[in-house]
Amino acid sequence: MFNKILIANRGEIAVRIIRSCKDMGIKTVAVYSEADSESLHVQMADEALCIGPKDPSKSYLNIPSIISAAEITDAEAIHPGYGFLAENPRFAEICETCHIKFIGPSSSIIKSMGDKVIARQIMKKAGVSTVPGTEYGVENDHEALEMAHKVGFPVMIKAAGGGGGKGMRIVHTDASFLNAFMAAQSEAISSFDNPCLYVEKFVENPRHVEFQIMGDTFGNIIHLGDRDCSIQRRYQKLIEESPAPFLDKNLREKMAKMAIEAAKAINYFSLGTVEFLLDEEKNYYFMEMNTRIQVEHPVTEMVTGLDLVKEQIRIAAGKKMPYKQSDIKLSGHSIECRINAENPKTFRPCPGKIHDFHLPGGLGIRIDTAIYLNCQIPPFYDSLIAKLISHGKDRKEAIDRMRRALDEFHCDGIETTIPFHREILNHPNFSNGMINTNFINVLTDQT
Repeated sequence: MFNKILIANRGEIAVRIIRSCKDMGIKTVAVYSEADSESLHVQMADEALCIGPKDPSKSYLNIPSIISAAEITDAEAIHPGYGFLAENPRFAEICETCHIKFIGPSSSIIKSMGDKVIARQIMKKAGVSTVPGTEYGVENDHEALEMAHKVGFPVMIKAAGGGGGKGMRIVHTDASFLNAFMAAQSEAISSFDNPCLYVEKFVENPRHVEFQIMGDTFGNIIHLGDRDCSIQRRYQKLIEESPAPFLDKNLREKMAKMAIEAAKAINYFSLGTVEFLLDEEKNYYFMEMNTRIQVEHPVTEMVTGLDLVKEQIRIAAGKKMPYKQSDIKLSGHSIECRINAENPKTFRPCPGKIHDFHLPGGLGIRIDTAIYLNCQIPPFYDSLIAKLISHGKDRKEAIDRMRRALDEFHCDGIETTIPFHREILNHPNFSNGMINTNFINVLTDQT
């Protein structure tokens, strides 16, 4: 097992990783930008090094500085968390070259799943159902339009080199296709430095359902249940829950089997997530595979009782998984609300100083956060300040506890999305499980 791990991240995920390391008796190294010198993860770690100014490209995305910090502190491994360098194959490859263990899959796996076109090709060859679409990526708008005609409108234009809603456009007609293509390509270049796009059939009002998978370096792969991530705005998830409310036993088993097949197709190891689109007729299609720990991993922890960060570290250390699929038992229902420092009406970021706050508690409530009294929320990074998680014996109890926790959560000095989450949790369609990826658009149109 590792003696010391460097966390190449910030905020609540850095705090989350440090806690698991402490539970395992592993020393930790925090890296931070000048803007984060007083952050909680810096205070909690055994050691901390400043790696650059506030600009992420010069600090949290600065690979030479992070590698140097690991070498200076004799860290044997680096945990990338999510975001920043977590799915950067070059970073993983440099760690491998420097004999520093990257806590995640190999650079080759990250690379193959990071290119969405290649990922589609691999999955289709393995017999995994994919959304009907192009077989290869394109950079030419007129060639892409020909592909759209073959697929049939409406279509989705997507960036081959990334995700997170960047470089994506829905197109319903010929007339708007070329402008949408150019806009998506411009965004793909600025976000991923890759002009390649692909076209696939647009699935109307789908549910976004994903399966948490876990594999070791001995070829063992299992799943840890499913999550519904349909409540999202501009392709950014806001609320996640486990298990997904729409799945019956038969459908769940079929999708889980396909998720395992997807992971086996690339000899996957570490934690990962296989994401599907599920339409109203219960047809499901592979969308992408995330090769890192997810923001929403706590809901899986709540229903399985497993510490996923610990499992991730053990696998990276070469340990064999102590679980078979039959060992995984799901208990109850869990929901996560992402609390962002944003205006709840306009969703504009609201950085600032937290003058007063009260965190919720009680039975069935967990909160993952890095905020504290008088801490400063900087404007340079993601606006996520806390993940509020509830757990209950069933979905109703999890919803009731989440409503109570949202009412208890008080944060003075900045605006947050708590009022918006209250609105969603109190909506009858959410209570009835009648959700899809268009839920927020309908809700905001009504208000």
